[in-house]
Amino acid sequence: MKAILFVGHGSKDKEGNDQIREFINAMKPVIDPSLLVETCFLEFESPTVDQGIDTCVMKGASHVYVIPMMLLQAGHSKIHIPHSIDEAKKKYLNVEFTYGRPIGIHDAALEICISRLAEIGLDIETGDPDTAIILLGRGGSDPDANSDLYKITRLLWEKLNYPIVEPAFMGVTTPLIDDVIHRCLLLGAKKIVVLPYFLFTGILIKRLEKIVQGYQDRYQDHQFALAEYFGFHEKLQDILMDRVQEALDGDVKMNCDTCQYRIGVAESIGHHHHHDHHDHEHHHHDHSHHHHHDHVDDVRK
Repeated sequence: MKAILFVGHGSKDKEGNDQIREFINAMKPVIDPSLLVETCFLEFESPTVDQGIDTCVMKGASHVYVIPMMLLQAGHSKIHIPHSIDEAKKKYLNVEFTYGRPIGIHDAALEICISRLAEIGLDIETGDPDTAIILLGRGGSDPDANSDLYKITRLLWEKLNYPIVEPAFMGVTTPLIDDVIHRCLLLGAKKIVVLPYFLFTGILIKRLEKIVQGYQDRYQDHQFALAEYFGFHEKLQDILMDRVQEALDGDVKMNCDTCQYRIGVAESIGHHHHHDHHDHEHHHHDHSHHHHHDHVDDVRK
């Protein structure tokens, strides 16, 4: 039996974790019923990735396809999930594992962003020179992931008729949202729309609601609006189904060219790999991508 194990980030906010579970449950009717579908979390919630793998195997899975529900490729998807897969491979010698890829830069993700802007009243076709859009990411220590947000911002700008579309981060790295709000005001924006590049709700999203209201209180001659995060958008389901299909077809490709984890990072955090058969060019992303895959024509019913 084959199992699909979705890995959510996990949050201290119960509502965010519940949304992940609800989303996966809503996907099950369109997934091939012969596939076991399980959900786990990286942190703050159980089951953990290790526990999720254990559940798949205990339920009879001989091949586990691990699909990260993450927007950008960073430390969690590059190091922590592969580490769990490595440990599982040593524990379950007769089970095959295939690691899928995060959402990454996907055209449907841009469509979700555009639809969220339209929902709060932006005229997507005509545009508005007085309105600035801030694409807001979580922010992290991985330059590869941070640069992807910049690329997504540019791709979004290409699809819109709004002259000011800027990237910003909630924390860890710069530019922070305060800096970008100030920049947009200096550029002459009369209205600023904050578009969260987040999958589901959580502590940061709820904090962001207060932050945007604070800007409105401070700059009363300007308008501020907060768009919706990805949430239960139908196109998010399409993206994840694409990632599942890639894994089942043995066609997972990783973008590693600008990855800071390219050489030796595993050892630096005490993670010693045992992959004599892995392609080192994928620096530990290629977890059993070249094992014997049974071709699945379509994961959907």
